[in-house]
Amino acid sequence: MATIPIIKIGDILETRKEHPCGAKSFKVLRTGADIKLECTGCGRTLTLERIKVEKMIKKIISGGDING
Repeated sequence: MATIPIIKIGDILETRKEHPCGAKSFKVLRTGADIKLECTGCGRTLTLERIKVEKMIKKIISGGDING
């Protein structure tokens, strides 16, 4: 059984596929049922379902809020 990744606000997510701008990392802006991400390359924001985000993650670079 796969483990559920713990995603916090401020984390940087490295993804399997790259964004059209060429960047492969996104900063987490909001969490919940949907997750709001900001591309670290071009700054565009996108909101995706949590399940889709969990499937596209290659690595989580911690940097999230330590309070929550």
